[in-house]
Amino acid sequence: MKEVSNTINYRDKELELVFNLNVIEEIQNEYGTLDAWVSLVDAEDGKEPNIKALKFGFMQMLNEAIEIENEDNGTDKPLFNLKAVGRIITEIGLKEANNSIKDTFVASTETVEKNA
Repeated sequence: MKEVSNTINYRDKELELVFNLNVIEEIQNEYGTLDAWVSLVDAEDGKEPNIKALKFGFMQMLNEAIEIENEDNGTDKPLFNLKAVGRIITEIGLKEANNSIKDTFVASTETVEKNA
């Protein structure tokens, strides 16, 4: 696993999503396993995603990016809450949000060989 970031456009701003071990830990704390969460947000075969699970994962990825930015730059940018994330997803669309999560997740699990 590697830390991966992705961006989405929201109201003429780029918002970063980060998927790493911190995000996985939060998802496991809320849903038991990463696989359980993935099965809830997976919209394959026309299945409707679980909105609460989608918003939760999206929020964790957005907030991890903000926390990294705050640490790196000594800033105090506020974190998103679930309501704000719901507004973002409403504007960008469920499909776009789900694809952003999926793309970031898949990229993070690609095999990376260090010092190869």
